[in-house]
Amino acid sequence: MGSKNKLKRFRENETFKNVIQPTREEIAEGKFSIKGKWSEYFGNDNPIVLELGCGKGEYTVGLAKWDKSKNYIGVDIKGARFWRGAKSAIEDSIDNVAFLRTQIELIDELFAENEVSEIWITFPDPQIKYKRTKHRLTNESFLEKYKLILKQDGVVNLKTDSEFMHGYTLGLLHGKGLEVIYANHDVYKNEGSPKEVLGIQTFYEKQYLEKGKPITYIKFRVS
Repeated sequence: MGSKNKLKRFRENETFKNVIQPTREEIAEGKFSIKGKWSEYFGNDNPIVLELGCGKGEYTVGLAKWDKSKNYIGVDIKGARFWRGAKSAIEDSIDNVAFLRTQIELIDELFAENEVSEIWITFPDPQIKYKRTKHRLTNESFLEKYKLILKQDGVVNLKTDSEFMHGYTLGLLHGKGLEVIYANHDVYKNEGSPKEVLGIQTFYEKQYLEKGKPITYIKFRVS
């Protein structure tokens, strides 16, 4: 993507009512005013669902279209990417979706305790090298952050093409004694996969499927 296109998208994001872009100063000083008040932002008390590392926002928007009884928030630091999802949501009058531009490690500064009902992590970078462990979105540090913001019965969904990420996460969950609600190493070949796992495909997922790569899925609790 050219720099001119990026700048155009950044400017457009600033005009979108469904895009929130807090500064690091706001977050660091505890001045992010929506924390603990996301129900006020959406104007209802419906459950809040996050997609972490939402990319173009395909999953966030897809879930929001399917289920109007929940509010969906795509979280990503790359605003030029989720611009597409934000714009599509506005064009299609989908009002139960928003996009939050921030680093994922800061989510516990942006959501209050027990404020989130569900988290989706779709096709994250598996960060295979050992020195990159701290960046894996299902490492112990991130699981603790998810535990803080999730409601008591809240769940996390991991959908990935990485067998490494799938195995790493399952091993960590079992080691910590956390509940694995559902696990599948090839969702398109095994029966019983949830419709929200099969019915929404991202741009990259379609490419993985064309190459014959199996798509894995885990649904689990962190408390």
